[in-house]
Amino acid sequence: MIFVEADDLKYGMRLAKPIYNKSGVLLYERNTKLSLQGIESVKNFGLLGLYILEPAEPVPPLTDEDLDFERFQTMAVFSIREELDNIIAGKDPVNLNRLVHAIITNYGRLDHRISFTQNLRSTTDYVYKHVINVGILCALISAQLRMTADDQKDLVLAALLHDIGKLMLPNKVKEKYDDYDTNDLIIVKKFQNDGLGLIGPETGISAEVRRIVSQMHKMEYGNGVQDGVVIKGTKVLKVANLFDTMTAMKLKQEQTSEIAAIKYLLMNKDEFDEEIVGALIKSIKILTPGVCIELSNREKGLVLTENQNNILRPMVLSFSTNKIYDLSNNGVYRRYQIVDIMKTMDNRIKVDKARLEEYMNQR
Repeated sequence: MIFVEADDLKYGMRLAKPIYNKSGVLLYERNTKLSLQGIESVKNFGLLGLYILEPAEPVPPLTDEDLDFERFQTMAVFSIREELDNIIAGKDPVNLNRLVHAIITNYGRLDHRISFTQNLRSTTDYVYKHVINVGILCALISAQLRMTADDQKDLVLAALLHDIGKLMLPNKVKEKYDDYDTNDLIIVKKFQNDGLGLIGPETGISAEVRRIVSQMHKMEYGNGVQDGVVIKGTKVLKVANLFDTMTAMKLKQEQTSEIAAIKYLLMNKDEFDEEIVGALIKSIKILTPGVCIELSNREKGLVLTENQNNILRPMVLSFSTNKIYDLSNNGVYRRYQIVDIMKTMDNRIKVDKARLEEYMNQR
């Protein structure tokens, strides 16, 4: 699978991922060969490019839930773009509460983990895609924490609004995504404060939502929350925001793996609430059976069984030696740790289900 920019698309290339319109209607299925009309449509949609299957590459397996997730992301990004642009233009948000309800309905009531796949971002759509993903993560985490319906709604709405100020940043700062220097942070703080001013009481946004956003800004760009206790919604938003920021796919920067992001969150317990990080781990698929990984001794392997007590210490099969490493064993773990997950081009985990079944049947 390769990513091909819009200007380089050629007639006959096969799509690796489906294309939906803003209403979620499927326009082009996976494995569809691009026509000249299709290439023109991609350019008119404003897409950066497409994931294309290489000539002999089979269509990668995707579950219905995976496809629904990508479809929902597409619709939600179109929707939040319109809502945030309206707020900046001084207009009232029309469908913001409906979008919050849709996110909670789809991802705020689940009793199982989902595959949280990222989408490629540019400077023009980074904020829209970021806040949607953060909103979804907040819904997932809040479900695990059993937050009340009102608190969940306020949290997801705050997630959708927390970076509105970044839409007004100068391009020279915006193109750095979140990799700001000291001078950039001064500019970002100013525009984020302006963004907070756009969601005043006259917009119908509740005081609790504004409080979460305000506390988030103080923790990111100020000296922390000095005038009161950090509320739980802010703590959840902080974890979700950091995880998506680290793992996001950007045109000019390589993303951090989910494993590295989780390790960072777990190592910084003074900064990130341990219960909330645990809820994130319980919400998304990371080291589940079938995931291909790389060990600290540079061996490639396959996760055989998940460790419910410690996500970083599953049972792993080495491809080169055929040995099974039980990382839950302290002696084994001192010698071998999981360094990273093997990924496909679109940041999706590689799953070798056939090999997994083969070795599980031999045990």
